[in-house]
Amino acid sequence: MILGLKGSCLPKGCYKGIVNRGGAENAEGGKYREIVTYKVYNIFSPRSLRLRGLKFLKCLTEVFSLIAIIDYGMGNLRSVEKAFAKVSVPAQVTSDAEVIRRAPGVVLPGVGAFADCMKHLQEYGLINVVKEVIDAGKPLLGICVGMQILFETGEENGQHQGLGVFGGVIKKISGNLKIPQIGWNNLHFAKDNPLFAGIPDHSYVYFVHSYFAVPTDQDIVAATTTYGQELTVAVQKDNVFAVQFHPEKSSAIGLQMLKNFGGMIK
Repeated sequence: MILGLKGSCLPKGCYKGIVNRGGAENAEGGKYREIVTYKVYNIFSPRSLRLRGLKFLKCLTEVFSLIAIIDYGMGNLRSVEKAFAKVSVPAQVTSDAEVIRRAPGVVLPGVGAFADCMKHLQEYGLINVVKEVIDAGKPLLGICVGMQILFETGEENGQHQGLGVFGGVIKKISGNLKIPQIGWNNLHFAKDNPLFAGIPDHSYVYFVHSYFAVPTDQDIVAATTTYGQELTVAVQKDNVFAVQFHPEKSSAIGLQMLKNFGGMIK
């Protein structure tokens, strides 16, 4: 056991530690006297410094290997984080711009209104950070309204500017339907996509939305669903992936998608 007391006659950086404590019989008095054996530890020895340095580097590696789930006050943050944990993909919720920039992969969640999400992202000073992550070629996954704000404009409660990563507009679902769409619906894959690796076509996922994306470029459409009409519910271009549904609430299918996203991280 190492004691937290520096020996007064020891060199700087050296500490005493008890390595043995016992008793010895005093033949004259029949009593016991305590015998204490000390060992001196130099906490600044090359070996000690090396071990502490390795632990520090290991800690840094673990921190910067985490997927960053962007916290800007609009999203199911903890449920997404827990879903990643279920598939053993390290992730952390953060609003720190530097942590997001250094992360090997980023998730942009979102719930609520298009304009509110953009407003919060601006207030948190993270709009340019998201764009920097994309420009750096790191995998980014937009979820629900996090997908919608990646488009140029949204028509929810007026016309609002998005991030403009994808060309197109976010429109309200029309027709004699229950709005929002809440519940399970199946996917129709439009093209091969690493996010859907190992997932059968027509798999069911969980939706909560009143608006959907109308992309300018149909080549980015990764999956659609049918709700009165065909709706684009997943898009992908280069390192940017986005889904309208909630993978964190979509049981084994959604967990597989998050695991696939984690597998893209270098």
